[in-house]
Amino acid sequence: MWKWGTTAGLRALSVFYLLSASAFGFAIALQAQQPWALGTRGAAQATGPFLVSTAHVVNEQGLKPAWAFTLRSAREAGVQITAWISPKQTRPAPVPVAKLEAKKPIASHSAIKPVLPAVPPVAKTVPAAKAPEMQLAQQQPETLELMPAPDSAPPAPGEVSRVLSHLKISLTRELYENFALFLYVSKADHGPWQQRMFVFAKQENGDLKLKYSFPVSTGREVLAPGPKGNLLRTNTPPGIYQLDSERMYKRYTSGEWQHKMPYAMFFNWEHDGLQTGLAIHSAVGADVDQLGKRASAGCVRLHPQNAELLFRLIKANYRGLTPRFAYDNRTATMSNEGLLMHDKAGNIQYQDGYKVLVLIENNGGDDVIAALF
Repeated sequence: MWKWGTTAGLRALSVFYLLSASAFGFAIALQAQQPWALGTRGAAQATGPFLVSTAHVVNEQGLKPAWAFTLRSAREAGVQITAWISPKQTRPAPVPVAKLEAKKPIASHSAIKPVLPAVPPVAKTVPAAKAPEMQLAQQQPETLELMPAPDSAPPAPGEVSRVLSHLKISLTRELYENFALFLYVSKADHGPWQQRMFVFAKQENGDLKLKYSFPVSTGREVLAPGPKGNLLRTNTPPGIYQLDSERMYKRYTSGEWQHKMPYAMFFNWEHDGLQTGLAIHSAVGADVDQLGKRASAGCVRLHPQNAELLFRLIKANYRGLTPRFAYDNRTATMSNEGLLMHDKAGNIQYQDGYKVLVLIENNGGDDVIAALF
């Protein structure tokens, strides 16, 4: 058997087309009673009805079905011949389909690329730089050490050495061994140490090392009218103090002066049966510009940034057992001269608190020996 698309099939199809066309033409000629098909006009008149009837039968029974078959065959043959002549147009191979599917993401990506500038790199670099700091602040808010405020007149290294030597001479062995952070405050109004706090931290080997140096404002040392019009003392009493672990506040307002005292750390010093309001705290408003001068009502003021730094440093690192200061029952006054409380056996009495010692002197560094008054 032959198939469409072969050479023999094409020849048979051509012959079939010629025969069908001839038969169709002959039928049309019979219906139209052309002279060349019927001969003379007289013959046509004699045999016309018979031939017309015959042509009608041939047309209805033979030519029309043959023509319909021929059209169907021609359409099928056309499809087959087209597929045989250009197979690539009607027989797509599966490989190009797979390649087209693989190429779609590439075309789509190159089309999107100009629309997206450099957003992804920014999104990646910002969290990488910022995430560790954010986690430290959330998990350990009190241990994140701040930077001190800028200092326009820091002490010379030689003066720091002099302060350290003077501090060691001023401390007893018991005080030196039982405290870990030492705040030396000069309330003097002149000299290289004037109105300054030196923060010394004890190292693992027992030596003291300067950690910070802050300008401060101590008391004005005069009588000044208070909020109610009465005269109040504004002096900062010199002496040796420890902090009151029960009175440390981030936000506080003085009841006597009605003045804000952020990051207040009160001294644990009872005088005449009453706890005093002496404290280290942050300066506020215009008082910040007065640092380095006597300007307070008796407390030790610091720059807000330095006050927060010191507050957080102490609360995070220096909690522990501390010696109890001696107490005079006759005057109901706690010692501010560095005397400690001992039991009958001579052992130091301890309490829970902060291992921080504050030494305040009216010594600006002009004299070798501090003036305690």
